[in-house]
Amino acid sequence: MSKERVQIFDTTLRDGEQVPGCKLETRQKLKIAEKLEALGVDVIEAGFPVSSPGDFKSVSEISKLVKNTSVCGLTRAVKKDIEVAAEALKPAKRPRIHTGIGTSDSHIKYKFNSTREEIIVRAREAVTYAKNFVDDVEFYAEDAGRTENEFLARVCTAAVEAGATVLNIPDTTGYCLPEEYGQKIKYLKENVKNIENVIISCHCHNDLGLATANAIAAIRNGARQVECTINGIGERAGNTALEEVIMILRQHPDLNFTTNLNPKLLFELSNLVSREMGMVVQPNKAIVGANAFAHSSGIHQDGVIKNRETYEIIDPADVGVTESAIILTARSGRAALAYKAKIMGYELTKLQLDIVYATFLSYADVKKEVADTDLHEIMDLSFKNRASA
Repeated sequence: MSKERVQIFDTTLRDGEQVPGCKLETRQKLKIAEKLEALGVDVIEAGFPVSSPGDFKSVSEISKLVKNTSVCGLTRAVKKDIEVAAEALKPAKRPRIHTGIGTSDSHIKYKFNSTREEIIVRAREAVTYAKNFVDDVEFYAEDAGRTENEFLARVCTAAVEAGATVLNIPDTTGYCLPEEYGQKIKYLKENVKNIENVIISCHCHNDLGLATANAIAAIRNGARQVECTINGIGERAGNTALEEVIMILRQHPDLNFTTNLNPKLLFELSNLVSREMGMVVQPNKAIVGANAFAHSSGIHQDGVIKNRETYEIIDPADVGVTESAIILTARSGRAALAYKAKIMGYELTKLQLDIVYATFLSYADVKKEVADTDLHEIMDLSFKNRASA
């Protein structure tokens, strides 16, 4: 059975850049955009053109740079926003305008001081106006996660009738549970007229730590585009992490989905985004964290040394990591010590290993990690003490 393709919409340069202190200059955005295209993402959301001259310039310059990937500009359901985005996207070979409006009762009442019927009218008008400038128009229903499904279906129907090519169903506040969000996508599949003619997109936030789980639930229920960011960066607790989604789909072939991405570039791109944004990746971050392929427990180390698959479900090389890391600590066993010693040029007999291990433990109980330089000292001290005895 052929696999269904899931499109990857990267919003690192728009939603990701909204993190306080992570504002990027155009030259930095261009550097990341070039790598995103090499990675194989389907859409790059390059910015929010009307928000500032800098964002307008970035979207325009990325539109000139990118050759095969769609370039997207965000707007509100406001004519001026749409006009400015269309102007910024003029150089793009595959331009997309991303327009929309809040649909939850909270947004309608407190943000817009409006009514449900007026929101439907504004949604339809925004998509209709955007279609005057580009063929590819994505409509977002902000706070769809907390929007009542029947009304959400009505808004989406209006957007489709107006010419939207993609329907974005954001869990803007990261509130939904996976089964709830998946059922929302399923409901829209079954209740929006002509839904088969558009792509359903999921855009999940990580406020409750469920962004990736929600994205996978959406895919399994009919979404065919995932909006995500490198390293899961984004407002508040962040967005769905791109690297997590594509590796889940890759490691679970029974799901029968695929992407166009080259995962071997993930680690390099993760580091680039981290450097340019000045935002450190947490060490235990899945896929790209410093500890994602590091082992310090003796039981785990012994297993990995014998066969990597005992404790690693992903080959580090698949995501661009050179190799697994064996970290020597007080929890490490003889197997790990012998393995590291051999790499450093020490071929130890069983008796020698026992002697070195005793010295090693005295070091390891004091230090959090035993470095390579420490290991040289341990060897010298072990055999010096043995000679004097």
